[in-house]
Amino acid sequence: MSALGWPSLLLVAGGGACGSVARYVVSVLMIESLGTAFPWGTLAVNVLGSAAIGALGGWGIAGEWRLLLVTGLLGGFTTFSSFSLEAGLLWQRAWWLAVAYVAASLVLGLAAFALCFWLARRGLAVG
Repeated sequence: MSALGWPSLLLVAGGGACGSVARYVVSVLMIESLGTAFPWGTLAVNVLGSAAIGALGGWGIAGEWRLLLVTGLLGGFTTFSSFSLEAGLLWQRAWWLAVAYVAASLVLGLAAFALCFWLARRGLAVG
């Protein structure tokens, strides 16, 4: 299968559509439960996305499954561009809130990745 052939493009597009919808659902649920004073939705999506990519990386996912799940689904789900915007907006409100948000995103995201990568390598991650 060619990297730019229709099968590959459809896998990425299908996964991306599902990931974008999942991102929207998580964001709405976080706003409904925790409000809009802090970007909880983006934080949750980035941590969940880091955990998922840790598990998939630990399992050594490749080929069509990688296109569908990593490039497509997680590419549509994770939100680094939104993260950057929200960190900048928080900085304008209160620098310490932006620092807390960036630190929490990095620490929790990397921890989720490391844990799920480790679990996947041992056959324990559920996905």
